[in-house]
Amino acid sequence: MEPPRRPSRRTAAPAAPPRGASDTRAARDFARDAGAEGENRLLRARLVELAEAAARNEALLARTQERELDLLRASSLAELLERTIDGLREAYQLDRVTLLLNDPQHEVRHLATGEHVGHEILGHVRHEDRLDAMALALGGLLKPWLGSRLPAEVVRALRSNSVGGSYAFLPLPRADRRLGVLVFESRDPARFTADLASDFLAHLGVVAAICLENAVNRARLTRTGVTDFLTGFHNRRYLNARLREELARAQRTAGAVGLLMIDVDHFKRINDSHGHLAGDVVLKEIARRIASQIRSSDTGARFGGDEFAVLLGGGRAGDLERLAGRLTAAMSASPVALGGEGSEVVTLSIGGALAEPSPEERDYRTLAERLMAEADAALYRAKSAGRDRYVIAERAVR
Repeated sequence: MEPPRRPSRRTAAPAAPPRGASDTRAARDFARDAGAEGENRLLRARLVELAEAAARNEALLARTQERELDLLRASSLAELLERTIDGLREAYQLDRVTLLLNDPQHEVRHLATGEHVGHEILGHVRHEDRLDAMALALGGLLKPWLGSRLPAEVVRALRSNSVGGSYAFLPLPRADRRLGVLVFESRDPARFTADLASDFLAHLGVVAAICLENAVNRARLTRTGVTDFLTGFHNRRYLNARLREELARAQRTAGAVGLLMIDVDHFKRINDSHGHLAGDVVLKEIARRIASQIRSSDTGARFGGDEFAVLLGGGRAGDLERLAGRLTAAMSASPVALGGEGSEVVTLSIGGALAEPSPEERDYRTLAERLMAEADAALYRAKSAGRDRYVIAERAVR
């Protein structure tokens, strides 16, 4: 067997340029070839960089398109806000996402609250009355602004909620107005810099604006269907739906649901004496005073005519009594101004009942009807006892 050969210690030396005066042309050729080889290496490196950048952009485009489709699939304002705040934060691995809205009447917040959006989401959605000044400080915000050094107007707008690092401000344009600004925040100062291309973010902002406008319009239509036009309170249809939801929740948590039925004392006399317009004024004032006494988690509704109702999730008999006492006191505390028709002292009769669903309960509709009937019977007893008072049923409906 032939023994293995020892590796040679000689190494290949780089080619040297030809020597001698007669080889001047060859030296020039050698220098030219060496320069060309260096340029080729630079070109190959540049091509690799471009290919890597193209791959990154393609991945970013795919991810952005996926996020845009996710926003477009949102079927409600609540779902859209969740996908915007939490969905985008998780998808882009951000530290914080904030939605600043040009919404002086806080309509979006009211609509979102009506759809039971949680505080953990609503805490990142707010109206910003300095939005125009902030946009001006960011160069007009006609396109996304990226950077880490924020103007003072922007720092004030973000308040103490900023995480520091770097930011991307995405305008939400619709027609000739700006719905708001979507703010991405990262603790990494190099995440968003002014030299980065922002085309994808600009397109995301446009899609988010379209989705937000559509979701708000749908929420308005939904609210119209479940809202009493005169008082702005929820209507009977909404109350029935919420009552069944609360009963199901109470069953899961072994809790209770409270219901107050409210009737305006001698309302027909007000209409006969002052006219129906004055009666409308009274109904709106009653709704306002009821709303001032209930919690945000409670549901106030106009049940029909001169009847109102309040639904208390997680209520107890003591809670019903305390709220009923506050409502009667708030109503009789001062007369209701009727405009040019003077004023009228208005009192309320209230009946209340509590439901405690059993673990076996499945027919929430029937249970809701029994709860209403029990509260209505208590209301009848309050009116029979002289009005301007409340009666709470002694036993819970099960």
